Amino acid sequence: MALTALFSETNKLSLVLYSFIIYVLISLLRYSVTPLKSVPGPFFARFTRLWELHAVRRGGFEKTHIALHEQHGPIVRLAPNRYSISDAKEADQIYRHGSKFVKADFYHAFGNPNPVDADTFSERDNERHAFKRRKIASLYSMSTLVSYEQFVDRCNTVLCEKMCEFADAGTTFEVPAWMQFYAFDVIGEISVGRSFGFMERGYDFNGILQAIHASMTYGSRVGLLPEFHPFFAWMARTTKQPIPFDTVQDFIDGSVEIRKQGGFPTDREDFLTKLLSLRKSEKINDLDVATSLGANIAAGSDTTAISLSTVIYHMAKNPAKAGKLRQEIREHEESKTISDPVTFKEAQDMPYLQAVIKEALRIHPVTGQILSRLVPSGGATICGRYFPEGTEVGTSPWLTHFDEDIFGANTHSFIPERWLEDKDRASVMNQHMLAFGAGARTCLGKNISMLEMTKVIPQLYRKFDFELVKVDEDWKLDMVWFVKQSFKCRVNRI
Repeated sequence: MALTALFSETNKLSLVLYSFIIYVLISLLRYSVTPLKSVPGPFFARFTRLWELHAVRRGGFEKTHIALHEQHGPIVRLAPNRYSISDAKEADQIYRHGSKFVKADFYHAFGNPNPVDADTFSERDNERHAFKRRKIASLYSMSTLVSYEQFVDRCNTVLCEKMCEFADAGTTFEVPAWMQFYAFDVIGEISVGRSFGFMERGYDFNGILQAIHASMTYGSRVGLLPEFHPFFAWMARTTKQPIPFDTVQDFIDGSVEIRKQGGFPTDREDFLTKLLSLRKSEKINDLDVATSLGANIAAGSDTTAISLSTVIYHMAKNPAKAGKLRQEIREHEESKTISDPVTFKEAQDMPYLQAVIKEALRIHPVTGQILSRLVPSGGATICGRYFPEGTEVGTSPWLTHFDEDIFGANTHSFIPERWLEDKDRASVMNQHMLAFGAGARTCLGKNISMLEMTKVIPQLYRKFDFELVKVDEDWKLDMVWFVKQSFKCRVNRI
């Protein structure tokens, strides 16, 4: 019996060893025949996707990525058949309108394992994506979103009240957390007709924020091994393991059902009202309603919170910049060209405010990995090298936004003035901004984020001064697809 067990264990070890040897041989064979084998990069990235997975899990990948290009040049191998491009002008052909490059399998892990049920973010096929996007695009137009200003103002008032409380009590607070509470409450007002109440409670009381974070962590890692996504989803369902996004989905389903039954009486035309109207006229289906609300809730708070935190951090690091913004606010107050609260239209005519927002989006992009695409039929030449059809390529905003040929000198410094010095250069910089993606895949929620930031920043800086608790230390970063910050401030009334 013991000999039989030993023999069985030996067979298992042999199977594992043989499988490993076969995997290595196949990897070596693929590497030896690829026309791209001379592309530089980390040694193990030639043979396995596990190198990039490990680098992402370890943290700080956005900086590791930059260092790789500084070492190896404009093209870097991240995994077998997966390449990063740092030249912003060369990468333009990948993302511009009309591009034949489609999203890579990486995005599959951010959505439903069944491709038929993919939302506009995880949908890979360009034609299906365009069809899905057209059905709801009007809801995200700035002309539509401006009608929600009063609801943004309501949340801005609550945020300012909280800042007053912190100032009076001398309380230090985690800025990114509170910016996310704010952004999430705005998304609630706009999307389902009520604030989620995060600013009121001051913590993630229902676990939705943690659920979104866990979902993004999953996507950023499993996206590098996307063929495992259906298996992991099946295993979770089979073993009845909790899926993080279920927390968000349960909230969405509950909000839709309550609204259908006449709950939350409101005369406002929020997203849910408009979505249900489109559903009633059969222009969209139930899945469209759920995925649209899910996209707002899942991505709408993180992106805005990260960008607002960037503004506060860099303005605190550069008090003279904060002073210039306050001076602009005062000048507009004196000339009675802004209200209290500031309207979106009024804020559009504040050049330095707009430059501050653009520079924040540039210097700290939300997304920390490459926006991966597949080379279309016929192949493509990028940076003078031919990439065969099916090769996965892409760039990261963390590469593009620091390209000095595009954005000028001192790209690692927060300099809003770079957007005001030369109109022609500003136009070129705008064309190469990837803060919200690019081309036909530009984030649908971009205008929501811009509406929030444009309105809340002047409200904060006309009333408060932010002081970093640890002036001599840099913030801490955590990259899980989104590059989140961690730092604390004190706030003083002005």
